[in-house]
Amino acid sequence: MLDPQQHLQQLREAIDNTDSELVQILLKRRQLAAEVGVVKRQLGQPLYVPEREASMLVAKRKQAEQAGLSPDLIEDVLRRIIRESYQQQQAADVHLNDKTVVIVGGNGALGQLFVRLFSSAGAKVLILDKDDWQHAEHFCEQADLVLISVPIAHTLTVIEALPSLPPGCILADLTSVKRQPLNAMLAKHSGPVVGLHPMFGPKQVTLAKQLVVACHGRDEDQYQWLLASIERWGAHIKALTAAAHDQAMAFVQVLRHLSSFVYGSHLAAEQADLQQLLDLSSPIYRLELMMVGRLFAQDAELYADILLAEPNNIAMLRRYVQRFEMELKRLEQGCKDEFLQEFTRVREYFGEFAERFLSDSQRLLDTAGDSHQIS
Repeated sequence: MLDPQQHLQQLREAIDNTDSELVQILLKRRQLAAEVGVVKRQLGQPLYVPEREASMLVAKRKQAEQAGLSPDLIEDVLRRIIRESYQQQQAADVHLNDKTVVIVGGNGALGQLFVRLFSSAGAKVLILDKDDWQHAEHFCEQADLVLISVPIAHTLTVIEALPSLPPGCILADLTSVKRQPLNAMLAKHSGPVVGLHPMFGPKQVTLAKQLVVACHGRDEDQYQWLLASIERWGAHIKALTAAAHDQAMAFVQVLRHLSSFVYGSHLAAEQADLQQLLDLSSPIYRLELMMVGRLFAQDAELYADILLAEPNNIAMLRRYVQRFEMELKRLEQGCKDEFLQEFTRVREYFGEFAERFLSDSQRLLDTAGDSHQIS
């Protein structure tokens, strides 16, 4: 009979062997996923098909429950595997080999991402930057698409400086504000025009499950091939008017970025010990601190341009500051009942979203806790 220590060692070896089998199973699944990618490209199907993924997860959750396993565990594992599969399937999808794409600002971070996407799709990609503007006319006269990917502060100037474009050429931009650039493009070009806002950063490996906002300009039918390619790369397209987009971005980007900036600025002014804050924080506060800190690892001009792009946002930001001051005054006066009343009012405003956000954030926290301990 084995003593407990030998028994433990035996069990550990069995687990190691099972883990090795899992590695081989994952390898087989990866190979199958690669084959799926090949067939998808032959059929012209998008990288990400939400209905397929959703139905598969429902079925596997049910199977896990019947087997006595945690459905949440199985879903978490599958989602991680699926994300890897999308990267595996993001091989060259040649479907734009008859297109010429000029990317203005193609050497920038976001520009480089779209250079890679269009090049992998077989398009002839020409990069136009400020140092080689002498080629602008020659490049643009052969273009099927001219895509503007420059800093917000320079977008209008660049659009105005463009040479005449072929009548069927699409003029589009990737700017995070839409009203002014879209109007400028419509004034510059009589052909198809669309404003695009990728709601993701330039470090994305794939566009699977990413969002691109599209603001209609002119001749929508003539730029459908562009939207179809974006969807084929896995992204979801949300159509909005430029006015509705900019109004939403006041909260999605401007308010959030300014709050993060002031939070970070205040930490710096108070000389808070960041390592100590990390050591004493729960996972959710670590994530919040990281969301603030990551702002300062990126391009300061980008965030300055976003905050300054729309003067009408200043009035909304002032209302935010006034509300902050009002709540601070209540706390100074010890008005707990008024705070609770306001809390209840806001809870009613969020309604069912509050519980949904609680559930979704818990899943994020569980995933973050599984990665590694921040130290």
